[in-house]
Amino acid sequence: MNPLQPWEWPEPQWRSRVNKIRAGQSLLHPDPALRWKDGAKVAVLLSFDSDHETPSLRDGETSPGRMAQGEYGARVAVPRILELLRRYEAPASFYIPAVCALLRPDEVPTYVDNGHEVGVHGWIHERNTLLTYEQELDLLGRATDVLHTQSGSKPTGIRTPSWDFSDSTLDVIRELGFLYDSSLMADDEPYELLSEGSQTGIIEIPVEWIRDDAPYLMMDRYTGLRPYMPPRQLTQIWKDEFDAAYAANGVFQLTLHPHIIGHRSRLIVLEELLEHIRSHTGVWIATHQDLATHAASRLNTRTSIS
Repeated sequence: MNPLQPWEWPEPQWRSRVNKIRAGQSLLHPDPALRWKDGAKVAVLLSFDSDHETPSLRDGETSPGRMAQGEYGARVAVPRILELLRRYEAPASFYIPAVCALLRPDEVPTYVDNGHEVGVHGWIHERNTLLTYEQELDLLGRATDVLHTQSGSKPTGIRTPSWDFSDSTLDVIRELGFLYDSSLMADDEPYELLSEGSQTGIIEIPVEWIRDDAPYLMMDRYTGLRPYMPPRQLTQIWKDEFDAAYAANGVFQLTLHPHIIGHRSRLIVLEELLEHIRSHTGVWIATHQDLATHAASRLNTRTSIS
């Protein structure tokens, strides 16, 4: 018997799909003056997904050309990025697949030594929607152990590879005891994740493709994927996003990839953006862990139903 098409689903079926993982209570303090550390007007969260070779490795694409493109991120871009962040006194969050950490055991400690957060980003940038619960738990558990060993502390946050969630991902995140996730897109500001209408205590720090370098700047010569925007035009988009967050006393969150943003003509985008951000008063530049810890005080025990 053929399965029902989505337009044939009875209401309980489509409703259960929608409600499996939903946004619960906002974790913003209602008083803007009390919202951020030291009365800041805006929280700025910079993050880097240090994928390097793993998106190609995951797909079995191991040609020297593919490997070199990823190696550039670790070899050239990461040192440039760390120096730029140092100059602007900007702590950031680096999410790294365990395979990348094992390939270069000095990378994670370097992030920590420079005052940055290290978060989980899968084992080999796997496609978690293809995994069973047991497989996903095993890979993320081992990835967490690798980063714990190399960084000296257990990661409190996770960003799933490609921002994907399987039917098991939230259960795995809860099983592994993470404080927060940063992979979903239901708000501009942090919120609590609900599982089938019930609170989870997991903080979501939302991402968005608008605030990601990959959609604008990625290149694949064998497909139609081509950079379509001059980098300096991208600067204006992110300045506008920051300005709107500043006006709303909200969060400006940005996701970057060393092997994409770290080229000379592109790192100018981040430098100009940081210059713009630093020209404002009342800016709290924090790691994702900093914000999640800050927002955790807003969690409560009432049940939220979507």
